[in-house]
Amino acid sequence: MSIPAIARVLLIFVLIVILIRKKFSLGNAFFLGSTALGLIFGMNPLKIAISMWHSLTQPKTMSLALIVSLILVLSHSLEQAGQLERMLASFQGLIKSSRLRLAMFPALIGLLPMPGGAIFSAPMVKEIGKHLDIKPERLSYINYWFRHIWEYWWPLYPGVLLTTTLADLNIWLFVAFLFPITIVAVTAGYYPIRDCDWVEHYNGTLEAGEKKSWTSMLRLLLPIAIVIIGGLGLGFVLVHIFEDSGLHKISRETGLIVALICSILWVWHENSFGLQTRISILKRKQLIFMTYMIASILIFKGILEDSHAISAIGKELLRLNIPLVSITVLLPFLVGMVAGITIAFVGTTFPIIISLTNTFGVQNHIIAYMMLGLVSGFSGVLLSPLHLCLLLSNEYFNADLGAVYKYLVFPCGSLLLAGLGYFYTINYFLG
Repeated sequence: MSIPAIARVLLIFVLIVILIRKKFSLGNAFFLGSTALGLIFGMNPLKIAISMWHSLTQPKTMSLALIVSLILVLSHSLEQAGQLERMLASFQGLIKSSRLRLAMFPALIGLLPMPGGAIFSAPMVKEIGKHLDIKPERLSYINYWFRHIWEYWWPLYPGVLLTTTLADLNIWLFVAFLFPITIVAVTAGYYPIRDCDWVEHYNGTLEAGEKKSWTSMLRLLLPIAIVIIGGLGLGFVLVHIFEDSGLHKISRETGLIVALICSILWVWHENSFGLQTRISILKRKQLIFMTYMIASILIFKGILEDSHAISAIGKELLRLNIPLVSITVLLPFLVGMVAGITIAFVGTTFPIIISLTNTFGVQNHIIAYMMLGLVSGFSGVLLSPLHLCLLLSNEYFNADLGAVYKYLVFPCGSLLLAGLGYFYTINYFLG
């Protein structure tokens, strides 16, 4: 009697999660998981190697790896230049409401993906809360939650880029569809701090110095504006130029790549980076590790398809009559909560969900399923005790983990409910 395909894939999930928990890098965990997946579904080593090579040589794979690497270079460059600190200092002088500043500092840092980024905004949050009667657990929650309000759609996040690559979705269409989730996150995130009575209102007129601060602030935000506006505009132009050629599939990615390079060069020029500084940024090991991780995840997706694991799972789920919406909620949520990393649940569960939309005949609704999977999976990530930002934020504020979890329950639950409601709304209009 053969082992069901669902059980075999779940076994591989468990293996990957165990490897991550044992401090294996994500790249190594997914690479070993891919090899084990191929073997457990009867592929010989040669077929596994061919599948890996095919996955690695896809234009989408190479463009995604390059985009993520450039995002890291931009993030490191801004950090090296102290530009984020200057950005926050400008905000400090412009925003007079303590409550607004407490939320905006972590949110501003959240615009740039960086591991453990919550620790960067923590000193500012602590400084504002120092003279206010706010418990450490609440400060930790504010710092943690508002740091992550963009991750559902912000195109600089690897999880968003990987989702659109796996599902072959227009990234800007995806951004437009997912943007409302941030509004839900901000609204739901405000609920646990609604009863605080410590807002400082500012009713004065804008002085000349503050006008200068606004000018300075806009200049400091220019690198991010170049990426978003330049990437969107150039991608749109290239899609139309190469519409009838084989290059149209990566035209949008090419636009984003060019915009990222321009943004990096602007930061280097604006901050007078010397050759040695530029080389040191480009030589960071994290660039290699991230590229390897992206490649390993796309290899995993390729072997899932080439081993026919997806089609086997689809047939089994059809026989069991398990609704696809239930799978889309539960799988990403569980993997996200166990792994504590967005790209882990996207890489392991989304290839399965994407293929199942074809099996269930709802491939035209793929954007709704990706939205629901991302919201569900990220809710799991936010609740994960392994999430680095949660651990660092609690450590910095000396906050009790259990008390912080009490603040997280309502907004995470609200996100899941809003995601389900939005899912059915999208499906209704898609027909």
